[in-house]
Amino acid sequence: MQNAKAAFKLNLLEKVRLDKWLWAARFFKTRSLALTAIKGGKVSVNGQHAKPGRELIIGDTLTIRQGQEIKTIIVQALAAQRGPAVVAQQLYAETPESIAQRQKARELRQYSSALRPRGKGRPTKRQRRQIHRFTDPG
Repeated sequence: MQNAKAAFKLNLLEKVRLDKWLWAARFFKTRSLALTAIKGGKVSVNGQHAKPGRELIIGDTLTIRQGQEIKTIIVQALAAQRGPAVVAQQLYAETPESIAQRQKARELRQYSSALRPRGKGRPTKRQRRQIHRFTDPG
């Protein structure tokens, strides 16, 4: 396994398409998923919405929204070929503010269900039985 990782060479390029880089950096499983996310406005480059064919350069700042998480990363290297995950992690660096914000949002999601008042939302099994007894004509 180590030999396979060592054998993979990172092609240092000057410019790479945005959709190709997102796929190579393993943010999306396929290029078509990356393309859909970019077209859907989920990815911005240097604060501006981008097209899939936009060429990235080292130092660009990307904001990627995947589900409820928003990541802000800085491009450190370019690759047009997908390689091992260890190599893909070297292509970018996530900003400390982004990491802190994602952690805070994750904690809020965990605690929000615990803070929900009892009796709100779906009825309990006991409440469903009472509803059925009340509404059942027989």
